[in-house]
Amino acid sequence: MVKAAMSYLGVIVLTALSTLIGVLLFQNLAGGEKKIEQQLPKLYETDDAEFRRSLSALLGPPIVEGNKIDTLLNGDEIFPAMLAAIRSARSTITFETYIYWSGSIGQEFVDALTERAAAGVRIHVLLDWVGSIKMETKLLEALQGAGVEVERFHEPYWSNWGQLNNRTHRKLLVIDGRIGFTGGVGIADQWRGRARNDKEWRDTHFRIEGPVVAQMQSVFLDNWMRATGMVLHGESYFPTLKPMGPLAAQMFSSSPSGGSESMQLMYLLAITAARKTIDLANSYFVPDELTIKTLIDAARRGVKVRVLTPSGHIDSELVRKASRGSWGPMLSAGIEVAEYQPTMFHVKGLVVDGMFSSVGSTNFDNRSFRLNDEANLNVLSAEFGQLQQQVFNTDWSKARRISLEEWEHRPLKERLLERLASLLHAQL
Repeated sequence: MVKAAMSYLGVIVLTALSTLIGVLLFQNLAGGEKKIEQQLPKLYETDDAEFRRSLSALLGPPIVEGNKIDTLLNGDEIFPAMLAAIRSARSTITFETYIYWSGSIGQEFVDALTERAAAGVRIHVLLDWVGSIKMETKLLEALQGAGVEVERFHEPYWSNWGQLNNRTHRKLLVIDGRIGFTGGVGIADQWRGRARNDKEWRDTHFRIEGPVVAQMQSVFLDNWMRATGMVLHGESYFPTLKPMGPLAAQMFSSSPSGGSESMQLMYLLAITAARKTIDLANSYFVPDELTIKTLIDAARRGVKVRVLTPSGHIDSELVRKASRGSWGPMLSAGIEVAEYQPTMFHVKGLVVDGMFSSVGSTNFDNRSFRLNDEANLNVLSAEFGQLQQQVFNTDWSKARRISLEEWEHRPLKERLLERLASLLHAQL
């Protein structure tokens, strides 16, 4: 009798655990919000006032004038600029990043941050738990020991199991509320150098001054408040910002907790508005059916569409397989696709008609559009857009273009692997 009761109790416990695990998996793997399903009508172009109003009123914060934005290419330009800004801090530093691994550059950032903390600067660092899992404990302890406030975004607890698949992929650094940095770079030695070989990743970051920095600070504080419950405010975080340059810009963000479809909608609006050119550079290009249709529609109305992706130098071959499997209809429509050859290509940027640019952390995949917290700097400027086109053209010259014939005659094994990878599309 006792054995039967114990056996029955064991079945109940096992069933309960199985149910709990099933619920947690469903919460983490299933998309909670309804996807955008219909193609957008073309109502305006990127240099029309209606496009600017849509970006501001429909999708995000207002576009603000008076910004200065410096384009930084690869680690040899990016890291010195970021470290110099940190060392110049007088009141506050806010820093949010996905990747923070151990290595020499990780140590350099810790040294710079702890020195400023010792000087009395208030420092808040938000690290994604998954992205910083390779970070040595001694680096975290050094930051905390110096008085730096460090939080790990969605570190596993029983209370947040349903959010474990939601990561912060944002890359934000704000100094004294006046100088901002964003782009694609992570804090790891892979980003050092000038993209000369497969040990030096290719990436772009941006240094920003002007009124849009307040929007960058606000995006950081949104996640800081979610992670800590603390509200950071006042002159030290939001000083009066005077015009610093000629550029109109907007710091655009998305999150599953506050509208995960907005980033994809922004991209779709820009692609739909294109009249002449679309230059899309992205390290993880796994478009859904609607995005493919929108790009094809642009090509069919005469827009020159170029897509630049990584080659075999990639840290996720699964993503590359899923990406390549989707290229057929785009290649058939005349869209040009090329793979960057020298090293891992980690750039995330879109330039439309040389007028509208969107740069930042967002990958062109379901994970960025629906699962991760992302942040992109949107700039409406022919001057800035032409510079981004020049950078794109330089990268394109180092890429190998894939023809429709080559894609159609790829080996059967490749097709099968691509088909298997596509089954995980929702999580890539």
